[in-house]
Amino acid sequence: METSLYQPVKTFLEGFGYEVKGEVGGCDLVGLSEADPPVVVICELKLAFNLELILQAVDRANASDEVWIAARVSASGRGREADRRYRDLCRRLGIGMLGVSDTDEVSVLVSSVSPMPRTNPKRRTRLIREHRRRRGDPAIGGSTKVPVMTAYRQQALACAAALADGPLRPRDLRQAAPNAGPILLANYYGWFERVEKGVYALTDLGRQALARWPQQPAAEPVPAP
Repeated sequence: METSLYQPVKTFLEGFGYEVKGEVGGCDLVGLSEADPPVVVICELKLAFNLELILQAVDRANASDEVWIAARVSASGRGREADRRYRDLCRRLGIGMLGVSDTDEVSVLVSSVSPMPRTNPKRRTRLIREHRRRRGDPAIGGSTKVPVMTAYRQQALACAAALADGPLRPRDLRQAAPNAGPILLANYYGWFERVEKGVYALTDLGRQALARWPQQPAAEPVPAP
């Protein structure tokens, strides 16, 4: 599965000083440097190099400073990574190629030097904001058909955990989730119900969510947007 590539590529990029998180804004991996403004690196994963992987990278390029594609290298040495035309196309587009061996060693096949200007600063800003709001790295890059643990879902779960022992007011939840008020009011997941004016309780759906994603006592609040 593509998720098997996530940790090797994450570790590789972290070696260059990036803070890497998975499944941010639809991207398999997003890395931020410590600089201000940060350098944004995006990497897309596939089990093998193909045209779809290049098309995904082209779509991500307008929100990043560097865009990479990563895939398993063929044991026979006859995969796309060995095709000079494929590598030349990546060079012309400014897309870097990372090869991942069967032993999870990562090597640079083509460097990422983007000739394309960044044309979507709003999308770039959304990626940076979501990356920074998430507590830890809760989603494995390359995951499909599973809910992504976004920063919003993390805060909603923090609210649910606080309400597990009984109804509370939004102000009672702000230490765990700074955006508790809007989250309870919107009730996007159906986890909460208002039992009286300004007081909320947990629904059965909310308890099911806590069973699916058990919460540890938070040492610090989930960052606000």
